[in-house]
Amino acid sequence: MIVCFDIGGSAIKGAVAYSAERIEPMERRVTPLDDFDAFVEALRAVIAEAGGKPDCIAISITGVVDPETQAIKCANIPCIDGRKLAAELTERLNLPVLIANDADCFALAEAGAGAGRGYRIVLGAIIGTGVGGGLVVDGRLINAEGGFAGEWGHGPAVATMAGTPPVAIPLFDCGCGQRGCVDTIGGARGMERLHQTLHGKALPSLEITRLWQEGDAEAARTIDVLVDLVSSPLALTINITGATIVPVGGGLSNVTPLISAIDKAVRSRILRKFDRPLVVPGECHVEPGLIGAAILGLGGERT
Repeated sequence: MIVCFDIGGSAIKGAVAYSAERIEPMERRVTPLDDFDAFVEALRAVIAEAGGKPDCIAISITGVVDPETQAIKCANIPCIDGRKLAAELTERLNLPVLIANDADCFALAEAGAGAGRGYRIVLGAIIGTGVGGGLVVDGRLINAEGGFAGEWGHGPAVATMAGTPPVAIPLFDCGCGQRGCVDTIGGARGMERLHQTLHGKALPSLEITRLWQEGDAEAARTIDVLVDLVSSPLALTINITGATIVPVGGGLSNVTPLISAIDKAVRSRILRKFDRPLVVPGECHVEPGLIGAAILGLGGERT
């Protein structure tokens, strides 16, 4: 038995996991943002509620662990930013602690219990508010020690001309400090930014996708440009990793026609040809972070 967590900037979700198929969620708690002692005590309370002594603690969390220093970079939760979080929690909780980025845990969940079951190389792609991803090979997370592998949303990879016919696209500043990242145009906020740029209209992403599916010409132009911009970086990532399935999570994964359009474009741009869908909606719709953390803890290395 392990206790797993999915921790974001607003809530701590905890669960007891006996297997990837048997995960029993517990009451959510508010994430303490500025008080590390309170953060630790919130985790301790969940562990106590679980009853018994778990074999380990496994955490899916916003932020990235540096593979060399083991320090976490987490702007959403200031009290843990810069800490060697796994080591500090191991000492404070007196239990082994494993930590992975939330996109990595999504990839683990899909590889072990979702659309990636039965595939050797699974690239989990997040297309939500922004763009992210994780990579699992032979059931093991590439970023087991931390790092950015599978993170196709960042790096100056966006074309300056896109769509049919082509239109000029500015390189937008990204929160990571670079310009022209897929994250700036590929997720919900990026879709809204593109629509504003192309048509001078501020609309939420759900409205844009609704209008697109109803045949609106302006929304169709926005989606055409977005698919063109997103598909080449994703195709390159697939070529480099050799992924044979790409489950997609995040809010825009629920817009099935959009994922189908991206899949069609990606499959036309990769070296290996598939006569089946490659980029597909994820299947772990309920708590993929907890599922991924459970798989991490149940199958990960013990320290």
